[in-house]
Amino acid sequence: MATSNDMSVNALSKRSFAGGFVRVLLLALGSLSVVLGVVGIFLPLLPTTPFLLLAAGCFVRSSDRFYAWLVSHPVLSKYILAYLNGSGIPRKAKYYTLLTMWLTMGISALIVPLWQVQVLLLCTAVVVSTYIWRLPEPAL
Repeated sequence: MATSNDMSVNALSKRSFAGGFVRVLLLALGSLSVVLGVVGIFLPLLPTTPFLLLAAGCFVRSSDRFYAWLVSHPVLSKYILAYLNGSGIPRKAKYYTLLTMWLTMGISALIVPLWQVQVLLLCTAVVVSTYIWRLPEPAL
């Protein structure tokens, strides 16, 4: 017969496994986002700021060390600190973000045969576009 102490140890090990698994996923997604953000610096159609913001969001939930590295990086931090401080994102980043989003949403809407999903994609694109466009632009 299992005691309550055995059950609490078992529950604790399951929680730490799930927490560790989520942490690893967030670290992997954050690292991939940093790579894509760096590539986006050199490729004009790949947005940099959204990928670095995603990386910051992943790192803040998974690794204090990687988050501190990202927000203190001499090059990469300039793309995200304005947003994190509440002063917005540059207009160029808005254009690239919106262009990329509308291209991917449009392609997805063409591929998906269900009209309900197409309407959902359109509504999502409109809401996200409105949010991004209304963000302030920092004085650089």
